[in-house]
Amino acid sequence: MIRRLLARLLPRKNRAGEPRIYGPGDHPIRRNQLSRGALEVTRRLQDGGFKAFVVGGAVRDLLLGIDPKDFDIATDARPEQVKPLFRRAFIIGRRFRLVHVHVGPEPIEVSTFRAAQTGDDATDEHGRLLTDNVYGSQAEDAARRDFTINALYFDPATEEVWDYVGGVADIRARRLKLIGAPVTRLREDPVRMLRAVRLAAKLGVAIDPKTAAPIPKLASLIQNVPPARLFDEMQKLLLSGHAVETLRSLRAHGLSHGLLPLIDVILEQPLGQRFIELALADTDQRVREDRGVSPGFLFATLLWHEVLATWKSARAAGGKPIPALFDAMDKVLDQQAKKIAIPRRFEATIKEIWSLQPRFEQRAGQRPYRLLEHPRYGAGWDFLELRCKSGELEGELAGLADWWDRFANAGPDDREAMLKPEEGPRKRSRSRGRGRKRRDDDATAPPRADPVPE
Repeated sequence: MIRRLLARLLPRKNRAGEPRIYGPGDHPIRRNQLSRGALEVTRRLQDGGFKAFVVGGAVRDLLLGIDPKDFDIATDARPEQVKPLFRRAFIIGRRFRLVHVHVGPEPIEVSTFRAAQTGDDATDEHGRLLTDNVYGSQAEDAARRDFTINALYFDPATEEVWDYVGGVADIRARRLKLIGAPVTRLREDPVRMLRAVRLAAKLGVAIDPKTAAPIPKLASLIQNVPPARLFDEMQKLLLSGHAVETLRSLRAHGLSHGLLPLIDVILEQPLGQRFIELALADTDQRVREDRGVSPGFLFATLLWHEVLATWKSARAAGGKPIPALFDAMDKVLDQQAKKIAIPRRFEATIKEIWSLQPRFEQRAGQRPYRLLEHPRYGAGWDFLELRCKSGELEGELAGLADWWDRFANAGPDDREAMLKPEEGPRKRSRSRGRGRKRRDDDATAPPRADPVPE
């Protein structure tokens, strides 16, 4: 009886390949900290005779005292065995099949234990994994995960934490360490270098020296990552709520160059560095306050000074201002697409924010009124405010954001008084009959003299 009692109270290390199991008295996680969906999915899988654990980031965050954003489940059940257990379950994925189970509005991702892929065709010439589609045991599933603190399993039924790789000890030491040989694991998936920097900044932990040491030497392998996947990781990194610290860490580990065009050069420019740091600090604040953040806006800030430099160069060569701006936007985004595949829906937002900037300088006639009605006015003004705060705009234009803030909140008479005088002669209508139509259209359409289309 005493042995059984000690076995329940004390963490135990079993034979090789078996976990060290921490009982409820050895860790702070309780089942009532899980979501309804996580509890329901694990219970139903276990009632069906399968193993089922909450796994990965949720367990890590709970051990660190952080509220998880979502819960993933790992099980020994195959996808075709999971699906019949739930009314709203969908098998997804080609490279490796997963099951998305919907419990009310909550989606729960259920994955089957996996093993490491082996064979001559498993990796490319750089060591990057090409396939990852082998089912395995729970111990094999733990060994193939990236970091020790992400390879922990929590059983809601017993409130036990199963640890195959020393993740609990690393959490207590606030240490981020790769599972296995660091060079091999980073070659298998170069995105792990970015993930290490992001997690260390987000969780307030230190990257283990053996994990960090090969990163600068292997940084060039990022070039082999598909652009769409790299965009996903960069989006997580920049919207983590710790973007300022993460960007500094990227540079310290030699990972910033090449991710965004000439970002090292931009950050070495006083105005560019100030502008980007302000943008990232504002984004971090919004994320921490659970306010909405637009990835399009953020990428517009990161690439703006490259657009600005290209635009100024084209104008110095004799190009007309507005066509030169649109050419600069296309060139920078085309260059960026070779590294990170920004989705078209974000490209549209980015271009609109950039194209609005010259229009803020037009403060005469009806143009300010029309600009206030533009659907991207708010994002454009936020961007303008960053430009003013960073010192990019000088002289009379330094207070441009304040002028627009006052204009937007002023009454009709005050707005009229704030307008600048028209410059140059106003164009007359070509015919008396057409003149009436033009006057009727003036309320909604821009005059032909407006150099920037609505």
